[in-house]
Amino acid sequence: MNPLIAPSTETKYNIISLGAGVQSSCMALMLAKGEITPMPDFAIFADTQDEPESVYKWLDYLKTILPFEVHIVTRGKLSDSALKMRVTSDGRKFSTTSIPLFSHGEDGTVGKIGYRSCTSEYKIKPIVRKLRELCAIKRGQKTISVTQYIGISWDEWHRCKPSRDKWMQSRWPLIEMKMNRDDCILWMNKNGYPTPPRSSCVYCPFHSDAEWLRLKNQEPEAFKEAIDFEMKMQKAKENPKYKSIPYLHKSCKPLGEIEFNDGLDKNQLDLFGANHPKCEEGMCGV
Repeated sequence: MNPLIAPSTETKYNIISLGAGVQSSCMALMLAKGEITPMPDFAIFADTQDEPESVYKWLDYLKTILPFEVHIVTRGKLSDSALKMRVTSDGRKFSTTSIPLFSHGEDGTVGKIGYRSCTSEYKIKPIVRKLRELCAIKRGQKTISVTQYIGISWDEWHRCKPSRDKWMQSRWPLIEMKMNRDDCILWMNKNGYPTPPRSSCVYCPFHSDAEWLRLKNQEPEAFKEAIDFEMKMQKAKENPKYKSIPYLHKSCKPLGEIEFNDGLDKNQLDLFGANHPKCEEGMCGV
């Protein structure tokens, strides 16, 4: 489906995948004001239980001003699941919920540990499960009856992916309107709303240096959580057979010891940029 074109199929249900960041918040409020139609039946926020406090405060605020219900779903605390290790027959440790980490090997090279299942397991699947319940989706249904609004903006068009479920179609209103992230902030401010926080787990390894610095300076408790998570992950994956050590930052230095650049560090992958095209269905960070 061309993300520039609104889907032609009218559906019984129209819903918002609400990340509670800048883009999805702007989209939700534009829908509430009738600047995007049709009005959604409800919104769903998938809670990893590891967002910074600013996101939860903003979500509480949104719930008081949106004219439709916001459902909150969760599979539990993502960081707890990621720290539960299993061991293969040859002694390698892994977790069933994987967060991609950077690693520092014995020879000094920087690599990666794990694959990325956190978005699928803690955002996409809980949302789909709730939609099946609220929209009375029948087993094996192939008729499209749900349109899911996703708040991906024009500058992140590469994140658009069609729905995996045959009963649901995706729509990206901000891309239809060619609105980028800055346009969303401008719209928010012109309409009397404050700028929303960036939505992502406090320990996300794809934070840019600018985001790490923001957490460190503006949300020190969240930054401390990330430091603690990194130390616990290193302890959980500790294995005498393998000397590689996991880190949250590509420099492979302890998070609390890094002097972050005030801007996007070219040495750190950015979850929201084109250099990370595998962000599943664009569910994080919007």
